[in-house]
Amino acid sequence: MDWITTVDHKKIAILYLWAGGLFFGIGGLEAILIRIQLIKPMNTFLDAQTFNELITMHGTTMIFLGVMPVIFALMNAVIPLQIGARDVAFPFLNALGFWTFLFGGILLNLSWIMGGAPDAGWTSYTPLSSSTYSSTHGVDFYTIGLQIAGLGTLIGGINFLATIITMRAPGMSFMRMPMFAWTTFITSAIILFAFPAITVGLVLLTFDRILGANFFEVGAGGNPVLWQHIFWIFGHPEVYILILPAFGIISEVIPTFSRKRLFGYSSMVFATILIAFLGFMVWAHHMFTTGLGPVANALFSVSTMLIAVPTGIKIFNWLFTMWGGQVRFTTPNLFAAGFIPTFTMGGVTGVMLASAPADFQFHDTYFVVAHFHYVIVGGLVLGLFAGLHYWWPKMFGRMLDETLGKWTFWTFIIGFHLTFFVQHFLGLMGMQRRVFTYLPNQQFDLLNLISTIGAMLMGVGMLIFLANIFLTSRRPADAADDPWEDGRTLEWSIPSPPPEYNFKQTPLVRGIDAFWKEKTAGHKAMTPAEPVGSIHMPSATALPFVMSVGIFIAGLGFMFSRDEFGNAFMSFLFNNYIVTAIGLLITFGAMLVRSLYDDHGWHIEPEELEGSEKS
Repeated sequence: MDWITTVDHKKIAILYLWAGGLFFGIGGLEAILIRIQLIKPMNTFLDAQTFNELITMHGTTMIFLGVMPVIFALMNAVIPLQIGARDVAFPFLNALGFWTFLFGGILLNLSWIMGGAPDAGWTSYTPLSSSTYSSTHGVDFYTIGLQIAGLGTLIGGINFLATIITMRAPGMSFMRMPMFAWTTFITSAIILFAFPAITVGLVLLTFDRILGANFFEVGAGGNPVLWQHIFWIFGHPEVYILILPAFGIISEVIPTFSRKRLFGYSSMVFATILIAFLGFMVWAHHMFTTGLGPVANALFSVSTMLIAVPTGIKIFNWLFTMWGGQVRFTTPNLFAAGFIPTFTMGGVTGVMLASAPADFQFHDTYFVVAHFHYVIVGGLVLGLFAGLHYWWPKMFGRMLDETLGKWTFWTFIIGFHLTFFVQHFLGLMGMQRRVFTYLPNQQFDLLNLISTIGAMLMGVGMLIFLANIFLTSRRPADAADDPWEDGRTLEWSIPSPPPEYNFKQTPLVRGIDAFWKEKTAGHKAMTPAEPVGSIHMPSATALPFVMSVGIFIAGLGFMFSRDEFGNAFMSFLFNNYIVTAIGLLITFGAMLVRSLYDDHGWHIEPEELEGSEKS
């Protein structure tokens, strides 16, 4: 009950982490099944329909339900601590964001057992995703599940924007914020502008499929390319929503283990802002082959190549930070160091794909698959591993085992390069993506075998990581406040794991890398900006959970509202929108309770603070 009703950002971080881990595991299993099917030519391990469902669900699950919540887990765990805040701006919304995300993810994955998973690819291009070509409810689970999960992400983004703008500790100007706080801030701004686009697209596709509308139906005057524009106006900024937090993590880990301030801090900040700005100007590079014409192709080609400039600035700044530093290759820093060349390779192939004439050859081949996996897995996932190993003691009070951590790194990164490096060549040799089998003697056989072995090795790396978590959880929570001994930012100045109120006294920030600055001045702790006083805390509540259950029921009811049931009572409930109405009634009822009940929270008094410190 404590977990269902919590509004504490540190507990919500752990909920996001476990939920993300669950969906990441599901997405990983789907990937393994895909690679087993492609291990040899003319394999009959999976049929074509199941393969289409697997590639659709693998992509959708990994991007929306696997890595996004792990990013939000780290944001929730770290951002309030890094800016010297006691919580996020809206604790209630924080909980609501998590529960809507979780129920959206559950709804999407229920498709496996309720009549077939979505099968139109993770981008759900029309007309493939129309009811003509995808007659099961699979794509309905996709549209409604992602709307609900996306609502949670949008709520989270707004919350972090408000938190970072209004709740920084005294002295922490924007140009003194840690880079992870900066990338979270910019990511939240991108979420605010990008997610409404995909929400609109999903609503239109839902109307097409369930209510017989004609937004994308050519025969009824619709336009299938309109879906691509709507999807990619969201979809390309989404890549930066994913990768910018990883940039922030790398920008925290490398300075800590190089015992040096981040090189070119201000240029890193402006490069991040520029990436976000340009990220909204490149979406049609996914559409070079749709016939937009040479002018549009040229403009989007140039803007795509431009985005490599701020990214390059970041890569050189990380290298210059390590240059001449006292570098320690701990597990987090191994992942950070592995991130730099791997992500750079993904960026270079991105510039190749930005050339419209070249893209005509690369489009829809395994070259594209290799490119975006180098960015998302070789970039984002390595960054998340660095962040999880780095902040694990702060979140849980226990250090992950370094030996097992290094085993995780080497098995995962070797497996990763085995899997995806060869796919560049498969693509150049003409192997198309999204095909469930291939003919022998096309020189695809050996490279596909290598790719599948690599995928298995990545799976072994994940299992070692899970074993590390399990074994560590059996130990006492005895991590030091600053377990890496070179912590630079505010989160390392308080106990591991932090108390419920985070900071007994709000710290006074005197410069960039605030805690490092205090340590070099000979202080053991941060200088407080206020006397010890009463601390206001928000009340726990089950209302976010109840609201999300209501939305889940309403979504399920709407999806089956046009179905014919063998049972007259079921037909009556669903066909008359009664199930939908019940779900909405639960959600709006919970909103009404929230509005009418004036909850003032509670306070921790100074005497209790003293008592808890002595105990």
